[in-house]
Amino acid sequence: MQQTQKIWLEKSYPPGVPFDIDPDKYASLSEMFNKYVEIYAERAAFINMGAEINYRDLDIQAKAFAAYLQNELGLVKGDKFAIMVPNCLQYPIALFGALLAGLTVVNVNPLYTARELEHQLKDSDTKAMLIIENFAHTLEKVIDKTPVKHVIITSLGDRLGTVKGAVVNCVVKYVKKMVPAFKLANTVRFNKVISKGLTLTYNPIELCGEDLAFLQYTGGTTGVSKGAMLTHRNMIANLLQSKAAISPLMEEGKELVVTALPLYHIFALTANCLTFLTLGGTNLLITNPRDMPGFVKELGKYKFTAITGVNTLFNGLLNTPGFNSLDFSTLKMSLGGGMAVQRSVGEEWEKVTGTRLLEGYGLTECAPLVTLCPYDQKSYSGNIGLPAASTDIRIIKDDGSDAEIGDSGEMWVKGPQVMKGYYQREEDTDDILKDGWLATGDIAFMDENGFFKIVDRKKDMIIVSGFNVFPNEIEEVVMMHDGVLEAAAIGVEHESTGEAVKIFVVLKDKSLTDKDLIMHCREHLTSYKVPKKVEFRDELPKTNVGKILRRELR
Repeated sequence: MQQTQKIWLEKSYPPGVPFDIDPDKYASLSEMFNKYVEIYAERAAFINMGAEINYRDLDIQAKAFAAYLQNELGLVKGDKFAIMVPNCLQYPIALFGALLAGLTVVNVNPLYTARELEHQLKDSDTKAMLIIENFAHTLEKVIDKTPVKHVIITSLGDRLGTVKGAVVNCVVKYVKKMVPAFKLANTVRFNKVISKGLTLTYNPIELCGEDLAFLQYTGGTTGVSKGAMLTHRNMIANLLQSKAAISPLMEEGKELVVTALPLYHIFALTANCLTFLTLGGTNLLITNPRDMPGFVKELGKYKFTAITGVNTLFNGLLNTPGFNSLDFSTLKMSLGGGMAVQRSVGEEWEKVTGTRLLEGYGLTECAPLVTLCPYDQKSYSGNIGLPAASTDIRIIKDDGSDAEIGDSGEMWVKGPQVMKGYYQREEDTDDILKDGWLATGDIAFMDENGFFKIVDRKKDMIIVSGFNVFPNEIEEVVMMHDGVLEAAAIGVEHESTGEAVKIFVVLKDKSLTDKDLIMHCREHLTSYKVPKKVEFRDELPKTNVGKILRRELR
């Protein structure tokens, strides 16, 4: 495969999807925001717990937030501002407010431990932050060791209206006791920031494509978590790539996307928040998708047209009573990413909802979209689709040469969405960026029509008697059994084969035994791939977006 040969364009690109996008269409995310909040002023931009904010009010409140950051906190272009809140209306207000003020946004997972939080705030040079009060006690433990000087605190119900907001905040704090006591100096409440900001003057900031929009921290699967430097141009490129891939399905000003993945995660940030902004779409924010019955109840109230998620989220919905009786008549697009979508889940989703579950592939370092299944795909394919517009991909063998069609190797990516590098980490940047190509660490191959399939993570590969075994394949086979809810495979030491396959399983059918599962695997896998050990668990460890953590199982 030659670097310049994009056979997917000639053979497989679907109708209406352009080969290229213009990453310089807008100078910045702020310019783009200003354009669309005017066009879609009356449309609902975000809905959460029954409350909604339209594009006009989002604009007004974001600029009030920006004015406060500039005038009261003295923050200037390029300063780092952290946001540590779950999916609620405060998130988009703060996000766009910070961007309009010319700041670089540092997204923080609210569930971080004190150690993880300290590392990220120090590493990113964060000067100010917004945090939900439920986790303020974590910040209290480390704030003195960080550069953070200003803290804005919010309660979950702050933008739900006077009465409803007060009730929600009361229940969260006093009934459910979800707000541990904390003491933090120099704090101000979110609602006060907005009311004060409305009396101040917002000063527009001139930004260009190369200015940093986000320091988006990677999960730290190898060593310490690193901040991917994503510019305004990177983000604009990727949202235009996302929009190009799905726009033949979408109608401007008429879409409602279910946003259950957290907006602080790059997948939902780009695919839901930013992309649907340019479509005049409405984001239905789900604050706690782990409450599956509550999630299904919420879905029953809306005619949603799109939903994004990860395999575990879709699998959880399919196994929640009431989901299969929802009205899916308006659903046009279901998009899975973040981890492999398993065949059993993809096919069941199609059966229940009547829509294909399109799989995509991306990385934080690519803002994140790299490939996506074509919107006109007829059924679940098991591959990750075609490269996004203006994206090139190479498959590199161990000797550094390009692999032939059908042969596996490490996937390398090039395009306008590829990050500038890791913040203040030149060595790590040099390890992953090579002459504009990003080495993904994922093993993949391309077929004769330009479709790509991920085999597995390079570092998750299990070697049994010299044979390569990929956990994804094992997990997919285990999940084919009707009695299995979730599965994960890892390699464990074995005296004669070096490594052997061990599976961790969460059961639907509690009568299922390890022997039953090993027999099932023997029917579908060659002998060296068959698990030697089975461990049953009540649940599997997962990341904040539901990706199963094999490293914790190891």
